[in-house]
Amino acid sequence: MTSYENLSDSTLVERLHLGDHRAFGEIYERFFGLLYKHAYNRFRDEEQAKDVVHELFEDLWLKREVIIIERNLSNYLYTATRNKILKIIAHQNVVTAYAAKQVILIKPDEGLTDHRVRERQLAEIIEKEIQLLPPKMRAAFELSRKHNYTYKEIAEKLDITEQSVRSHVKNALKILRIKFGLLMLATALFCLFSFF
Repeated sequence: MTSYENLSDSTLVERLHLGDHRAFGEIYERFFGLLYKHAYNRFRDEEQAKDVVHELFEDLWLKREVIIIERNLSNYLYTATRNKILKIIAHQNVVTAYAAKQVILIKPDEGLTDHRVRERQLAEIIEKEIQLLPPKMRAAFELSRKHNYTYKEIAEKLDITEQSVRSHVKNALKILRIKFGLLMLATALFCLFSFF
């Protein structure tokens, strides 16, 4: 029986391309810690750092047959992690810039009351979308985001694995990002055309 710990990175990559689960597991074991530290140093948030690295490994497995690793494996994984981090930061910057523009677009005669009404309406829309999520996904998402439970606490409470919790929360965020991305686009277009 082959000892995967002794295989070179390039051999593991070859086996990964063939769908070898143990090769993937060995790659995960070798590189997770280093990639996590890199992501954590950037975000200073354990869960976000774990999510980035887990998403990277999920992509690696799902695209294993078509992925091309021209240089060595560690360079590829480090670069892919860095790119995911930069993509998240760019998205956060867009959201922040959009929010800042919305504050500027509020007319001076629109008082604090109007702002609170809009805030309440947005909260209702968000809540309605959360309620449309599948039950387990919704429960995991609400415990994580509304009640600040850790993934471990959620897993114990819902009697599922931490990985399942992570997947539920990640998928919920994807669904909500898509829905609110469209909502933000529609709002921006409405604001733009209301000036003409």
